[in-house]
Amino acid sequence: MNTMNVLVRMLLLSAIVTLSACSNEPQTADGQSLSPPVAEKRQHVVRAPAGERVDPYYWMRDDKRRDPDVLGWLESENRYTQSMLEKNQDLQRVLVDEMRSRIQQDETSAPYLDDGYWYYTRYEQGLEYPIYARRKQTLEADEEILLDGNELARDRDFFQIGGWDVSPDGRRLAWLQDVVGRRQFRLLVKDIDSGEVADTGVNGISSAAWSADGTSIFYVENHPETLRSYRVRRYYPGSGADELLYEENDTAYYTSVGRTRSDRYNYIYLQSTTTTEMHVIDSARADAGFEVFLPRESGHEYAADHVGDHWIVRSNWQAPNFRIMRVDDPKHADRSHWQDVIAHDEAVFIHEFDAFERFLAVSERVDGLRRLRVLDYVSGEDRIIEFAEAAYVAQLGRNREPATKSLQFVYTSMTTPRSTWELDMLSGERRMIQQIEVPGEFDPTHYQTDRIWVEARDGARIPVSLVRHRDTPLDGTAPLYQYGYGSYGSSMEPAFSTARLSLLDRGFIFAIAHIRGGQEMGREWYEQGRLLHKMNTFTDFIDVTEDLVAQRLVDADRVFAMGGSAGGLLVGAVANLAPERYAGIVAHVPFVDVVTTMLDESIPLTTNEFDEWGNPMDPRYYEYMLRYSPYDNVRATDYPAMLVTTGLWDSQVQYWEPAKWVARLRELKTDDNPLLFHVNMDAGHGGQSGRFRRLEQTALEYAFILDQAGAG
Repeated sequence: MNTMNVLVRMLLLSAIVTLSACSNEPQTADGQSLSPPVAEKRQHVVRAPAGERVDPYYWMRDDKRRDPDVLGWLESENRYTQSMLEKNQDLQRVLVDEMRSRIQQDETSAPYLDDGYWYYTRYEQGLEYPIYARRKQTLEADEEILLDGNELARDRDFFQIGGWDVSPDGRRLAWLQDVVGRRQFRLLVKDIDSGEVADTGVNGISSAAWSADGTSIFYVENHPETLRSYRVRRYYPGSGADELLYEENDTAYYTSVGRTRSDRYNYIYLQSTTTTEMHVIDSARADAGFEVFLPRESGHEYAADHVGDHWIVRSNWQAPNFRIMRVDDPKHADRSHWQDVIAHDEAVFIHEFDAFERFLAVSERVDGLRRLRVLDYVSGEDRIIEFAEAAYVAQLGRNREPATKSLQFVYTSMTTPRSTWELDMLSGERRMIQQIEVPGEFDPTHYQTDRIWVEARDGARIPVSLVRHRDTPLDGTAPLYQYGYGSYGSSMEPAFSTARLSLLDRGFIFAIAHIRGGQEMGREWYEQGRLLHKMNTFTDFIDVTEDLVAQRLVDADRVFAMGGSAGGLLVGAVANLAPERYAGIVAHVPFVDVVTTMLDESIPLTTNEFDEWGNPMDPRYYEYMLRYSPYDNVRATDYPAMLVTTGLWDSQVQYWEPAKWVARLRELKTDDNPLLFHVNMDAGHGGQSGRFRRLEQTALEYAFILDQAGAG
């Protein structure tokens, strides 16, 4: 256990938490009455140009995570949750065993070729973390282990590898690791032949890439307070020399670094919600410096990759759904030289591309579904790769070789485990090279996936992906677990989940509501779900629920909702807007204190979010946010049964947001339904690390829902 965790535990022992009884008296499994924690209220005023708000639970914010009152409060919530769930312990153990039994213990990923090596990731029997390895030239060659996550994670409560990069000569490995859960990574370098590891001492970073000449590493430093990625530095292994190359002063932008497919250029990628800019350097040249690829323009998003003697660019210039363009090496900064390769189409949203010397592979979306397109520059043939299932995902795989004619892609659906395919881009022939094996008695024909459309209250057509066991009828008798996200233009894909089978096998219908705020239906779908249109996200979700009930597809009395992060904001807002529609709600690491967080630019990620939610210093956005902010809209009414989770070290949504929300719900709600708050004291936004350990939280969630549905 690390020093910080020891300190946390010591403080918890000294904490004094006052608990008082509520009118409802929940009981433990042995019949003992148990009262939920009741938080102390302390006067605090949050000021803003458009008004002031009293926040009696503001004291729960502790940036250093050391305040004994705060830690004691969180621990009391954990004890209460544990006691309330004692009756579900057997079910949780059964669920963990089920989910674990469906994981291939010695799984190996599909290999991909890069500069003469086949790279892959594998797991060993019973171990938590991946092993990254490679073989030279052929898959029959001796294995070289690059990183063993199990060795690196030994005796740690949390461990995550945040990314890794092999030097262009193939001899050294740079990787990032986090042992707290706060996503502030440390840079380490390994000599692959000797196995010698050098700790660079570089900490608090977010991305890194070897230079094209292999003499140095470009990396991004995060701001120590806001955690915004903002400085690009160059580190020279061996000498330890370190120099500052670039600093992004606009707080709306995140910064990352990488290397192009051609391995000739390195780049700095600057991204806000609606605008991007790239800087590139021919880093094999000793005298080269970074130059702007194309100067930023408000609302213009682009990303470029280099292959051969030209650049391929994905751009939304005069193309809301994006288009693909090409420009020769020296002319990239003059957009008049950019030429269409794939023109804009109002019905087709372009997600990403892989550029090759002869071919261009594009991942695009039509009517909410992902498909692939391959363009042959020589023949001019444009081939669409489509699939037969009602709801599915087809995405580009790992394709690092510019001269190849073979395209690796990934296919999955809500009934089909993830499979990796290889497409001959000349002939169009495809073959499966790997499918994730689900041990046990799994049979995909036992499950049914459907896709329906729901009309929102303003006439918009919302796609909904459904999956159920084939024996579960769509006749209004089955419980529903509905999931959504609806922010940042992130599209929620109808992909396979082995854990979800535990719900489906117990008669649940699982639905993904592809609501506005994502980009499932193109860029306009996103625009209609952000800023002053954000309410569409929440009403879309409710409209999907009401339609599934009205069509008698699901049991109206057993509808449950789940979301995480910005999806936690979604279900938090839904809980206030339509609490009577849901029997239970699960909110993971929920962003629920929108106004207070967005007013405080010292909180990580705030300034980059203004284009998503609005800046509450502007009265228009302040007033609009107050209409939906879950924390600000809790009222004296009956709420569904609720399970709320967070991580103490969360850097994306600070733990105090859900903590304050739970405290206010306890104060005001008028029902006897359980409200449970689970705090992972050793993790951050992504939850527990380790492929088996994270199943425990999923089992806790499922056991809670199954218990509330009477389906355990």
